[in-house]
Amino acid sequence: MKQIEAVIRPHKLDAVREALIDNGITGMTIEEVRGSGGKKVIRRCTGIRISCHFMPKIKLVMVVVDSLVDRIVSTITQTAKTGTIGDGKIFITPVEEVVRVRTEESGECAL
Repeated sequence: MKQIEAVIRPHKLDAVREALIDNGITGMTIEEVRGSGGKKVIRRCTGIRISCHFMPKIKLVMVVVDSLVDRIVSTITQTAKTGTIGDGKIFITPVEEVVRVRTEESGECAL
């Protein structure tokens, strides 16, 4: 099993979520986060330059079976991509165990 964390632009959330649902992925956690990358972002507000160190982002977190990882990553990248700096990142990490609290099931059947 793998945990996929995707940090994307807020305005892409609905499209990404719908694309994941269309691919059979319904279990996910969504958080509003702030982040910064390697490039300094300057915005203009009424003619005044404002440095924005942390931009609003959305973080999607899901744990899936290994066989779905490539399809999910492809779906997220194709749907969230604008082609400009700040599109986001996807992190994939191994998950040793999952336990469903309600039934105490564990492993892949707990997903």
